[in-house]
Amino acid sequence: MSEGVDFKDIKRRMDGAVSVLRTELAGLRTGRASPNLLDPITVSAYGSQMPISQVGTVSVPESRMLSVQVWDQSLVGAVDRAIRDSNLGLNPIMEGTLLRIPIPELNAERRQEMVKVAHKYAENARVAVRHVRRDGMEALKKSEKDGEISQDESRGQSDRIQSLTDEHIAAIDDMLGHKEKEIMQV
Repeated sequence: MSEGVDFKDIKRRMDGAVSVLRTELAGLRTGRASPNLLDPITVSAYGSQMPISQVGTVSVPESRMLSVQVWDQSLVGAVDRAIRDSNLGLNPIMEGTLLRIPIPELNAERRQEMVKVAHKYAENARVAVRHVRRDGMEALKKSEKDGEISQDESRGQSDRIQSLTDEHIAAIDDMLGHKEKEIMQV
């Protein structure tokens, strides 16, 4: 094969979308406290968006409680607001620079909401993978148009891009299925 597309780059970008989904799903709570629960939340601090782990220490003092020790007193309100606005159904209790976050028991309605959030995360990952596929296909068409590769090579590489896409979409669906089962388990 001559030119064409950089399959390593396409695979790396698709793997990145799956990795982001893995992180987001780890942040969805299943009824017990986990420091990963706050990973997807960003705080408006110092003129930019920062993960909570970069403005404070997240710990699990007991099984149904999280605590965030905010390092900068001026950011406590922003961290509190970010947690409340996160759509995770958490209500922090402020004690100076320490935020205590009780993890409420999940009821059936809340479990359904969590499943919806998981589906949204998965759909975002699928869209990201499809964007990478589109970029690859456009690069292929350009290479073919410029005469760098033949139609047969283009078709073969196109099939390879599609199979990479299918693999990553299947991985996303598999992760979603596992998380959904975990959330719905009482």
